[in-house]
Amino acid sequence: MTDTIRSLVTGKCAALDIPLVGFASAERWEQPPFEALVPPAFRPKAIWPEVKTVIVIGIPVSLPIVETAPSIWYHELYRTVNTLLDTSAFRIASFLNRQEILAISVPRDGYGSISVLKEKPVAFFSHRHAAYFAGLGTFGINNMLLTPQFGPRVRFTTIFTSAKIEPDPVMEEDLCIHCMRCAEVCPVNAIPGMDYPEGITDKISCATRSEALLKRFISPCGLCIKVCPVGEDRRLFRREDPGIYDEDKNEFDYYHAAWNHVRSYGGK
Repeated sequence: MTDTIRSLVTGKCAALDIPLVGFASAERWEQPPFEALVPPAFRPKAIWPEVKTVIVIGIPVSLPIVETAPSIWYHELYRTVNTLLDTSAFRIASFLNRQEILAISVPRDGYGSISVLKEKPVAFFSHRHAAYFAGLGTFGINNMLLTPQFGPRVRFTTIFTSAKIEPDPVMEEDLCIHCMRCAEVCPVNAIPGMDYPEGITDKISCATRSEALLKRFISPCGLCIKVCPVGEDRRLFRREDPGIYDEDKNEFDYYHAAWNHVRSYGGK
């Protein structure tokens, strides 16, 4: 039965053009060594006691569009992907409910607005940790989840279900190569680098920058995920050389001219 439900979910994801889907047992949040990563109040069972399996879906943000960031183009793509995630998660949960399988969708953001995030820089549930527990990737030095397919250029959301579904194994190989490009490119120094444990970032500085960009309709920032060399999407778009983002390399001037054109639009 669990294999049947798993097949139903993966088939639905394929029909919705969702490239990433993973499954994690809700108990995984309670088990060592993972229980140290998420406080008890933020775990699935604390939010919905009936949950037995956490389903995580991921939709990428296209690398060539992220390369224009911060820009109106990336801003609109970000909004589109967020809407697709919420709509898809709702449709998957509704699909399971029609099979008399209890399921509910979790919104991709759980904090309301950037101004709220500055006061309390956490959401009520972490989709990044859920994606990690569901075997979709590992954390990078910039506290983003890196995936083999898209590096950090992917957004996630979650469906809780009361069904027991065979979980995916947690990824053991660390995808982050600690090149520190994300820390070097951050305009507000929100990523402290190797002197601190991985996952420690200055969320307030990051949110403050995003708030300023939002006033110009060119949020989010996107620089740290743009330069990350991890992800098969770099091969797809022929971006294997991360030096493409270095402005002192003349052979890439035509790319920089294109990106600057896009960046010149949006609010002032």
